[in-house]
Amino acid sequence: MQMSFATDDERFASFARTLDALRDDVEARLGPEDVAHIRRIGRVSRAAEILGRGLIFVSLDPLSFGAGVAALWLHKVLELMEIGHTSLHGTYDRLEGAERYRAKSFYWKAPIDERSWRNHHNGKHHQHANVLGRDPDLDFGGLRLSAYVSYRPIFRHQPLSNFATWLGFAGAINLHVTGLLDVHWGREEPAILHDRSAKGVRAAHRAAFRKFARYYGREYVLLPLLSGPFFWKTLLGNVLSEVGRDVYAAATIYCGHVGATEFPPDERPKGRGAWYAMQAEGAHDFDVPHVVSILCGALDRQIEHHLFPTFPPNRLREITPRVRAACEAHGVRYRTGRWPQRLREVTRTLRELSRDAILGM
Repeated sequence: MQMSFATDDERFASFARTLDALRDDVEARLGPEDVAHIRRIGRVSRAAEILGRGLIFVSLDPLSFGAGVAALWLHKVLELMEIGHTSLHGTYDRLEGAERYRAKSFYWKAPIDERSWRNHHNGKHHQHANVLGRDPDLDFGGLRLSAYVSYRPIFRHQPLSNFATWLGFAGAINLHVTGLLDVHWGREEPAILHDRSAKGVRAAHRAAFRKFARYYGREYVLLPLLSGPFFWKTLLGNVLSEVGRDVYAAATIYCGHVGATEFPPDERPKGRGAWYAMQAEGAHDFDVPHVVSILCGALDRQIEHHLFPTFPPNRLREITPRVRAACEAHGVRYRTGRWPQRLREVTRTLRELSRDAILGM
């Protein structure tokens, strides 16, 4: 049975005090260690890009070509997850030596408009995770990710339609956060695009396609052209690394919320502790080795990320045992499991959501 969050009892108050103390402890220790981590990841990413593009260009056999695609995939995954997603949360805004990763000036090496992402992801999703009517991520175009979302016939194609989206996941995210899915799928609430005037719609199109043109123009036109007679080989390598990154990112992100606790529109947390509890119960962790966690951008620690969205990813991994202990001590559900298990659960949930039914919760 789902607990009520519309109360400010001592259990929630104690939960808030415990997590606030954890926050204070970590924030007091933020500094050179965290800057060194993100700069080290940045160097690995740049080296992987140089290696990947070089191998793709000079490859004469499938093995060296595949190695190039893998290295370029590594670069794109790190830029999307451990580097980009974290930077746009403002994680490094106040840390000396991490100026390249300041949120408002950061260029994301992904086909996603940075300003739109910050406004939507930081301002809407993280404040109201898994709450119907306030979290736009529950109704993703033609995809139904919550039983509280009213059924439409297009949902019957899940989970195949979800996987099709995964093949171009970053591009789909751009259409989502800029509000174009609101415009072209007719969604009213919870809307990302509040200005539905002709001027507002044009601005949304400009934001989306400006980033598309800059990013895909480089990956699919400029760099292949610079390869001269190896145009098609370079183009193929770029496409394969792009699709590989998108499928990997989607498999990571879907496992963080689909199947976790969902909340009806009238659910309102009373107090900080209740808000913390909703954030924890609206997310789901999965257990992977440390190096894989880096490739996930610490989104395998989705619970910790939603409790402390501005913490560096290395700190999210560090505090996992303390967060889990706090949840267990206060009766807050802390969900975790192996990644393959989570993927099976997500697929099963999407299959259930493809049917014309609202699950009772």
